[in-house]
Amino acid sequence: MTEKRVEGTITKVAGPLVVAGGMAQVNMFDVVKVGDLGLIGEVIEIHSDHAYIQVYEETGGIGPGEKVVSTGAPLSVELGPGLMSTIYDGIQRPLKKISEISGNFISRGIEVSGIDKEKKWAFEPSVEKGAKVFPGTIVGMVQENETIEHYIMVPPNAPEGELTSIKKGKFTVEETIAVIKAADGKEFEIKLMQKWPVRRGRPFKKKNPPTRQLVTGQRVIDAFFPIAKGGTACVPGPFGSGKTVIQHQLAKWADAQLIVYVGCGERGNEMTDVLNELPELVDPSTGRSLMEKTILIANTSNMPVAAREASIFTGITIAEYFRDMGYDVALMADSTSRWAEALREMSGRLEEMPGEEGYPAYLGTRIAGFYERSGDVTCLSQDDRHGTLSVIGAVSPPGGDLSDPVVQATLRVVKVFWGLESALAYRRHFPAISWINSYSLYYDNIQEEVEAKVDPRWSEMRMVALRLLQEESELIEIVRLVGVESLSQGDRLTLEISRLIREDFLHQNAFSDIDTYTSFEKMFKMLDTILFMWEESTTGIKNGMKVDELSEIQSIERIARMKYIPENKLEDIDKIKDSISKEIKELLTAVEE
Repeated sequence: MTEKRVEGTITKVAGPLVVAGGMAQVNMFDVVKVGDLGLIGEVIEIHSDHAYIQVYEETGGIGPGEKVVSTGAPLSVELGPGLMSTIYDGIQRPLKKISEISGNFISRGIEVSGIDKEKKWAFEPSVEKGAKVFPGTIVGMVQENETIEHYIMVPPNAPEGELTSIKKGKFTVEETIAVIKAADGKEFEIKLMQKWPVRRGRPFKKKNPPTRQLVTGQRVIDAFFPIAKGGTACVPGPFGSGKTVIQHQLAKWADAQLIVYVGCGERGNEMTDVLNELPELVDPSTGRSLMEKTILIANTSNMPVAAREASIFTGITIAEYFRDMGYDVALMADSTSRWAEALREMSGRLEEMPGEEGYPAYLGTRIAGFYERSGDVTCLSQDDRHGTLSVIGAVSPPGGDLSDPVVQATLRVVKVFWGLESALAYRRHFPAISWINSYSLYYDNIQEEVEAKVDPRWSEMRMVALRLLQEESELIEIVRLVGVESLSQGDRLTLEISRLIREDFLHQNAFSDIDTYTSFEKMFKMLDTILFMWEESTTGIKNGMKVDELSEIQSIERIARMKYIPENKLEDIDKIKDSISKEIKELLTAVEE
């Protein structure tokens, strides 16, 4: 398709919104170059011959009379070898390249290719000349780094047909590596790179129910509120409750094969933490740097507000591309509230009718459109290739108010809710995920897989632990009114065991080399030990033992230290059960005497 270029003139500048006349032939969402500096913008509304453009760069100094030129194409990302380990801004400009050209600050109007057009990549074909190929067919592979095999696919917009040629060797991303001859005789060239509009989801054959758990290594998530591969999760919470730390932990330890981390309107120092930590951390599945399987979109709070919306869609389009190769991809968006604020600002400048709290009426539709691009899919190809894209979005409601329109619109779409509480954060309990308010709707889907992997008793143990925590919250209200002395020994035992679950199982230290990640095997042994303590103590109390005596045994202290037992010494957790049985038996003997 030939690009339709249209040239107009600026008539109005209102912050990131620019209005240009003489643009009758322009299309919605076309990328345009604004002003003499050639700032990058996108057409978001058209009235008669006037185009309303959101500009992704600072518009200071731009004035009426300057020209606007349409590129004739929508905002798209370049997809091909060279994406991995790269740090981009919101519109897929590599920040390292920009710093080489313009120093520490991004010069306005700077143009940098999303992937290196000069570097040559070693391409290894996986099909032969004469093969029948279809959209999505993998024709070969480029070893992008030690961790990621970058599969070269027939683009979704290509015709099905016969390969008339395919070459092996070293190529740049713009050189032709294969040619398809369609049924009508037309030829289509395949390159290592393809482009895709960010606002349009990449096609797939079928979306499947998610049945595999995305293991995160965080006990409160994996044990109580799991997310499936291909699922969606929301992490709302007030300032300082640990949203970003949770996102960082998931980016580091989730068992996805590829991570796309989008810092949307976040503080620059938080993105710096990610950049400093990821190269130093080791991926447990490969033994290599976590940065090798990570792509970062850094759109910090001091960057132009309009670019926040683009950053979200840039990230998810890149994630879909790797999903189509058959990878398990996880996308972290921190935070979608900043994106919603950008929508609100642009909506206000467009003088649209405001919805709740000034957000545009289409807020819910935009949020749903973003999260719906997740999923466990059968990829667009003739083989039975599956890929998953899990989306985890942080939400920052003002004052932690969960009735905020962004939170409510998100909760209507996602199936996992990790509600953060400032009260837990102030008590230094991290992750500060509320075990009373949070939920996961994926457990029934993944239950069979989890029980096969962990233990057939796992679901029952999980329900018992959640029930104890629920009973504790009810008992605490009674204690506040009439004191702990008014409770029965059984209720006081419930409080003691619930305290062990909270402090020694759910509390996790992200800064400890041992406790930052917990395998399913260790997690099962920890919870099993605490519930064994509960069962043995219940029997003891029925036979006259007091809870005050129970709290003094050494096994309580050993349970508290379980989380710091290394993964290669899990037999030490098994020994705690023996000491629990022995010490409770001694207490019962003393009672009988």
